[in-house]
Amino acid sequence: MSTRVLGIVPARLASTRLPDKPLYPLLGKPLIEWVWHRVQGMSVLDHAVIATDSEEVAEVCRSFGASVEMTSSGHPSGTDRVAEVAERPAFAEYGVIVNVQGDEPLLQEVHLESAISLVRDDHWEIGTCASPILNHDARKNPSAVKVVRATGGRALYFSRAPIPYQRDGKPSVHDLGREPFLRHIGIYAYSRDALFRWVALAPTPLEQLESLEQLRPLEAGLRIGVAVVGAADHGVDTPADVVRMEEALTRMETLIV
Repeated sequence: MSTRVLGIVPARLASTRLPDKPLYPLLGKPLIEWVWHRVQGMSVLDHAVIATDSEEVAEVCRSFGASVEMTSSGHPSGTDRVAEVAERPAFAEYGVIVNVQGDEPLLQEVHLESAISLVRDDHWEIGTCASPILNHDARKNPSAVKVVRATGGRALYFSRAPIPYQRDGKPSVHDLGREPFLRHIGIYAYSRDALFRWVALAPTPLEQLESLEQLRPLEAGLRIGVAVVGAADHGVDTPADVVRMEEALTRMETLIV
């Protein structure tokens, strides 16, 4: 398998909680531009592109110098959009494909590297990340996806429910700061074969019940390795997230200056 890494940022306008999310302005720049400049500077990626079905998004992305690949508008998930681009002859030389979330302008390269290394160096079919839950609000929040992994790092299950359940009382704050209480970070690195196997699978009952597409390859027996990393920002999904993110980006730009 080639060890060259292709990063693909799926970007679509449809969003129930934040209209036209990729183009939503943060400090005067569209969200996708913040993400692109973050991704473009990551040495762990040999090449990166934005994948979209929207000419409006594509035009904006080209205006700030991004490489853009147009895709079908019929994809049910970002994974399917990523697979369409990865399958093109121009990208056949890349053995590791990374699905980079288009709503995380504070994405950390070390997290991306952790997922990639599981596939490239440790030969997992799929690599992803998790971080400590830290507090009970996040543990109970269905928007914060939880993951339980086996000894050795293999994902056992992903859920919106607070797993694992502690029968006797509830975990202390100290307990929540470490395994087995982990929040999934939605970064995925795939071997080429695993990516194409994933999108060829039919949706499963568990996937549809939890509304978590990563349960589909897990149910089918694909091995998903989970790297435990430090705290990670959960990205931009709501107007409240926009306010929080603008404050974080302002602090960051002040530190850089």
